[in-house]
Amino acid sequence: MTVLLSHGGRNLYQSTAPDGELAVGTVNGIVFATKGAGGWAVSRRAMQGKHISGLMQTVNGTMFAGVHKGGLWASEDFGDTWERRDQGIASDNIYAMNWCTRPNNIRIFAGTEPAHLYYSDTMGHAWTELPGIIEAATTSRWTFPAPPHVAHIKNINFDPRSVETMYVAVEQGGLYKSTNAGVSFRELSGFDDDVHRVVMSPLEPDHLYITTGIGAYHSTDAGETWSQITGRKDRIGYPDAIIPHPGQLGYMFHAGARWNPGEWRTTHDADGAIASSTDGGKTWDWIEGRGLPAHIQGNVEAMCMNDWGARFALFAGTTDGEVFLSEDGGATWQGIIAGVAPVSKGGHYYALQTEAPELIAAR
Repeated sequence: MTVLLSHGGRNLYQSTAPDGELAVGTVNGIVFATKGAGGWAVSRRAMQGKHISGLMQTVNGTMFAGVHKGGLWASEDFGDTWERRDQGIASDNIYAMNWCTRPNNIRIFAGTEPAHLYYSDTMGHAWTELPGIIEAATTSRWTFPAPPHVAHIKNINFDPRSVETMYVAVEQGGLYKSTNAGVSFRELSGFDDDVHRVVMSPLEPDHLYITTGIGAYHSTDAGETWSQITGRKDRIGYPDAIIPHPGQLGYMFHAGARWNPGEWRTTHDADGAIASSTDGGKTWDWIEGRGLPAHIQGNVEAMCMNDWGARFALFAGTTDGEVFLSEDGGATWQGIIAGVAPVSKGGHYYALQTEAPELIAAR
């Protein structure tokens, strides 16, 4: 199976051995890289000209790509050819995707801007909206700082004990929980409502972690109460990615920027960083150097883990168009791809580059 690195897709890939192919979602399509005797090298490209928001691959091998202002696409030949599959989705601006296995089928979920949630039981050939998330919220306060100030579904995740329980993050509008597969939702509270991502470990599924615009939070009771574990003054003051290790309790990784996007527009500097924790986020090792550049100007917009039991690999992609890899638990890193188009949510890369956006997207 291919490991997929993107801002709005899955971030954990489990296999029996290290996967030798990586697909990276960029603002100019998908870049595939293959590991050979001499290391990693770009092997092919797909969907060029499209800004990829999210990538995922279901258990039957079908790949899906959510496109920023370009709809939802599917490939049944490992990314060589693609067809559009978003009939029934009202918006062509796809932000988040995930999937789960149900008793009789694979169910796919997609989140859009404006913030609506959809599902498909037909591998994307037809979609149905789940309006319960809108009905549960005070949607009049859903917004987004950048123009046109329209909120979007940022992240979708499932309780590992039952896919009937799912969590949906709205940026900017909060975190919502469903216990009936998305038919109805309940709004959770106790944290900043600019929610970027929600994760939990299979070893402690009641322990939820979310990242927000002002730091990360932790819940020990499935979202009922929360405590803030990082803040704006920490090394990663504007976090996004967070990945608990599926087999080691308390072991997790975290990535983002020192500064928030409002400051990027003036400084053109996010000062991106990666961190690790072995105690469930109580303390963090802010990874500096160790093969990473002394300074990452862009933001670390995507991170994923390939776990094969005995060991695991971490991949991180930036708005500078670079991909970094650690194969030793984050102790050391190496750059494996450089000079490609930015790995970026929406227009984040615009604020971080002094180069003309049309030139960046053409890389």
